[in-house]
Amino acid sequence: MTGNDAAHDIRRLIPRFDHLKWKMAAAGIVIGLVSGLLVVVYRLGIEYGTDASRWIYARIRETPWLIAPWAVAAVAAALAIAWMVGKEPMAGGSGIPQTNGVVICGLKMRWQTILPVRFVGGLLGALFGLSLGREDMQEHYLVTAGAAAGLSAAFSAPLSGMMFALEGVHRSFSPAILMGATAASLTADFVSKYCFGLRPVLDFGDIGQLSLEEYVWLIPLGLVAGLVGSLMNRSLLGFQTLYGKLPAWSRPMIAIAIALPVGIWLPDVLGGGSNLIDTAEHARVGLGMLCLLFVAKMLFTSTSFDSGAPGGIFMPILAVGSLAGGICGEVLHRFGDLPSDAVAVFAVCVMTGTLAASVKTPITSILLAVEMSGTLTHMLPVAAVAFVALLVSDLLRTKPIYGELLERYVRAQGMQMAIASHVGSGIMELPLEMGAIADGKRVCDVRWPSGCLIIGLRRGESEIVPCGDTRLRAGDYLVVLFSGEEEREVRPAMRRLCDARLD
Repeated sequence: MTGNDAAHDIRRLIPRFDHLKWKMAAAGIVIGLVSGLLVVVYRLGIEYGTDASRWIYARIRETPWLIAPWAVAAVAAALAIAWMVGKEPMAGGSGIPQTNGVVICGLKMRWQTILPVRFVGGLLGALFGLSLGREDMQEHYLVTAGAAAGLSAAFSAPLSGMMFALEGVHRSFSPAILMGATAASLTADFVSKYCFGLRPVLDFGDIGQLSLEEYVWLIPLGLVAGLVGSLMNRSLLGFQTLYGKLPAWSRPMIAIAIALPVGIWLPDVLGGGSNLIDTAEHARVGLGMLCLLFVAKMLFTSTSFDSGAPGGIFMPILAVGSLAGGICGEVLHRFGDLPSDAVAVFAVCVMTGTLAASVKTPITSILLAVEMSGTLTHMLPVAAVAFVALLVSDLLRTKPIYGELLERYVRAQGMQMAIASHVGSGIMELPLEMGAIADGKRVCDVRWPSGCLIIGLRRGESEIVPCGDTRLRAGDYLVVLFSGEEEREVRPAMRRLCDARLD
């Protein structure tokens, strides 16, 4: 029996849906290994670069004439970043909006040019202390698995990586996506832990528990977190609008110039912000300094990220949220009867709520806090604050930051993105949500977009070949065949039919 015959027999034994799941699991392991290694190298580079920037700014503070060579290096680095991002726009920013664009809008990534630009640009930004983090069937499923692996390796949080793939990138549940994301996330986490050890990036250690009487503070904390997350988004988008009025080559230069006074007088604000989370948790500085660090970190993150330099905002958002929680805890500790060991819990809760309000991924945010604290004890207060913060964010009509950045990116690129499409065909699998336009209707009664055909339907463990009279139900998974020429129109149109309406 030849290898092809054996593969054919396996495909006959395994149903088509299950075959796709196991195929994605195998691909996820490979993606996890590659992504894990890349993130490990990137993490090391970012950490060494940030440490080097703090050392450089300390020397400048002691020896002011060093500003001259620093300025020459800063101009060269800024022009290099601007040139690289100009040549490869998808390498700018955090990369998550572009990943969402690949999955949702059918954009294409040229990894051969994106990877070196993100590595070199991100390391240059870290060397000057910019406030940026390390984030980082089918092609779209593989991209989703890669996003899960990246988050898992960056934060040593595999469960959060899996959930972020579903909640933050694909924004739907699919067994195939889950299998690929799980395999990639666990594999990348193994690589990360092998290199950095078993402790997570943000190890809170043993933090105390809130008493039942102190649970009354969870709603006010959720209100604060929702306001901070919404303010963070508005700051990021506002500074991006201001930068948009300037020539592209000048934006990284301005960001690096701002980093000079920040590095000299507030070096703790440099980099992603894991040190600030530790500061907020243990209340290592006074209340006034916490407030100053909070304002400075939010503004410096906005000026750094919106310059277009490669780098993420995941960690900076966590840092801003933890500082806000630390401020709340310190105020109540000094002027109320809150015990000092509750300040750390406040920092973790508001940090989680801020991320949920900004990114609109509450489950990912909760899991991230649980994995970082290493215990399920704080899941209830963390979850309560996260969902209150999400409600506040929705009431303020705050849109998910990565979705807003994606829309701006697509608008900025214009028709250039059409080049990425290719003629051909593909298959996508979409879940039908309760309350969606197609929910409860017969296949023949739905106005499907042109260029696509419903070729399969999975209901529970049953696989159905739908006909015109097949009535669709919430929870069904539709298998859609589409033309490559229509891909960018079919994907959003199908999501409008299958996703739950918010009105």
